[in-house]
Amino acid sequence: MERIDWAGISAELDAQGWAVFPQLLTASECDGIAGLYGDGAAFRNHVIMARHGFGQGEYRYFSYPLPDLIQRLRTALYSRLSPIANRWSERMGIDVRFPDDHSDFLERCHDSGQTRPTPLLLQYGPGDYNCLHRDLYGEHVFPLQVAILLSNPGEDFEGGEFVLTEQRPRMQTRPAVVPLSKGDAVVFAVNSRPHRGSKGDHRVMLRHGVSKLRKGRRHTVGIIFHDAA
Repeated sequence: MERIDWAGISAELDAQGWAVFPQLLTASECDGIAGLYGDGAAFRNHVIMARHGFGQGEYRYFSYPLPDLIQRLRTALYSRLSPIANRWSERMGIDVRFPDDHSDFLERCHDSGQTRPTPLLLQYGPGDYNCLHRDLYGEHVFPLQVAILLSNPGEDFEGGEFVLTEQRPRMQTRPAVVPLSKGDAVVFAVNSRPHRGSKGDHRVMLRHGVSKLRKGRRHTVGIIFHDAA
């Protein structure tokens, strides 16, 4: 975690709403997390996307207690991202501020009935995709989240690019395709971010998704910092 260029990450988030952590996980860590998918005891819910109009593919939400590596990542990343989240709130004129420690933020979520863990493991096969969406699960929303690619593009799968769109006021939607390798993570805005225009800061809205997989199998772990109602 200490080798991450946090000043550079902060600058990229401010400029475009997303940034990449190269090689956040090792190949063996990626394989270990992906291998959990078949262990039903590790999860609280199994979602088939097509049943809900979310796309094609499937995902499972982890149960508490989270796997040790996911728990450590969630705690450590939150502590480095909360100052950015607070700066964004101030720039967008939002009164909410986020505590330094993730446990304190989770206590806020749980006191409001948001008690279900949200980290998830996603699995895609040929023809699968994830529609553009936002991961909003209740009143309390941490404005940044992280997705880590657990599979190797070009070897394990083809297609399946991570996609973001940004809608600025009175402008057409801007797309971005985020290049990721196995073990890379992308941190991105959950819902909105501040953008500095000619008349000061204003909010721009973002969505994220995954393009159609052409072949192979793709696993991703998503780390969302607020819990669900």
